[in-house]
Amino acid sequence: MTTLKSKLKEDLTTAMKARDELTSSTLRLTLTAISKEEVSGKSARELSDDEVQKVIAREAKKRREAAEAFAQGGRTEQAARERAEGELLDAYLPKQLTDDELEVIVTQAVAEAKAAGAEGPRAMGAVMKIVSPKVAGLAEGGRVAATVKRLLAG
Repeated sequence: MTTLKSKLKEDLTTAMKARDELTSSTLRLTLTAISKEEVSGKSARELSDDEVQKVIAREAKKRREAAEAFAQGGRTEQAARERAEGELLDAYLPKQLTDDELEVIVTQAVAEAKAAGAEGPRAMGAVMKIVSPKVAGLAEGGRVAATVKRLLAG
């Protein structure tokens, strides 16, 4: 069993003993998503820590999007719970890059792409190819794409 998955299970046990409903339900849903990912495909397999991290990131993103939707719909209580679940899952993910750190990485990638002959808005794909591996798990794709577009345009 991967170390991240076993940490989730240990934290679930601790939360259940402490009768922490929010944490235990969030971790249960996350572990279920991990199990579902493990049995999807042609054969069952054990996920690596990186793959488990991707599942947790996906679940955290779902919580943020749901919180936004509930807030727009006027359901503040449900939005607050979704936000709390998202923050709980964020604790299991690596620290996200700040906007300044992301901009530095993207600026370097833009310069690299221009050196290779890619210019203007059409260079988006080339820049994303360079940036994506560097920021994998450290910044959401939407943030990265917005920064790339802004730097290519300006």
